[in-house]
Amino acid sequence: MSAKPKYINIRGKLLDLGVPKVMGIINITPDSFYEGSRVNNEEDIIRLAAKMIGEGADILDVGGYSSRPYADDVAPEEEKKRVLGAIDVISINFPGTVISIDTFRSDIAYEAVNRCGAHIINDISGGEADNKMFSLIKELNVPYIMMHMKGTPGTMQQNPVYEDIVSDILIWFGSRIVDLQSAGVKDIILDPGIGFGKTINHNFEILRRLGDFAITGLPLLVGVSRKSMICKTLGITPDEALNGTSVLNTVALMGGADILRVHDVKEAKEAVKLVERLKITMAEVN
Repeated sequence: MSAKPKYINIRGKLLDLGVPKVMGIINITPDSFYEGSRVNNEEDIIRLAAKMIGEGADILDVGGYSSRPYADDVAPEEEKKRVLGAIDVISINFPGTVISIDTFRSDIAYEAVNRCGAHIINDISGGEADNKMFSLIKELNVPYIMMHMKGTPGTMQQNPVYEDIVSDILIWFGSRIVDLQSAGVKDIILDPGIGFGKTINHNFEILRRLGDFAITGLPLLVGVSRKSMICKTLGITPDEALNGTSVLNTVALMGGADILRVHDVKEAKEAVKLVERLKITMAEVN
């Protein structure tokens, strides 16, 4: 594999990943697991986007389909109505903001990019939920976040089993990376899918071995924000999980994460700054 790239191409402008970036989560849903990320009208979208941008968000990730375990299905037309309108609102009110569309449906991804101006496609199914997604990525050649998930949001937590969690995910990524790269797709970002078809032990093992993903040479996104691995380990609710999130974000950064997907931008940016300062000190000592 080639050396890990330090940039992704955002409509002709290079986004430097030499310092890890922070992606803020904006859910246009009534049922996402963390209430603080949910917005359902234009005023709330603008308010949350302004807060995240003011705190230093590098990317805003807009989704309209809750991927929490056992979530209800959302009809394509409803998802489309939710996310396309939100992307339009953000683009108009905050021009220049890098926007990611969080969807596994290729037709919604197409409209989000071509009609509304989204820059990145974030697919929790890694192309498995819609067999047209990879063809679309090859056509548009925009940055693609490919996440690993065993099953669907409705089934993924029904006794997920692996021979070796990290090796199995890397093998799953491998053929898909070859497929996309052979078609000329240049900007692929990997997300091991913490919490998606994994037990708590699986999730912590992924974090422990995060450095193994460097073998791909591709940027790595990690999303642990307020997830059940924190809540169940500490016996708390998602509302109480900010401190635990900051701890695991720091672990992820030390393990090589290039992008943190978070509900709380300010705290994640602080974690990035502190870890980068520590790396400078470590380099000086060595």
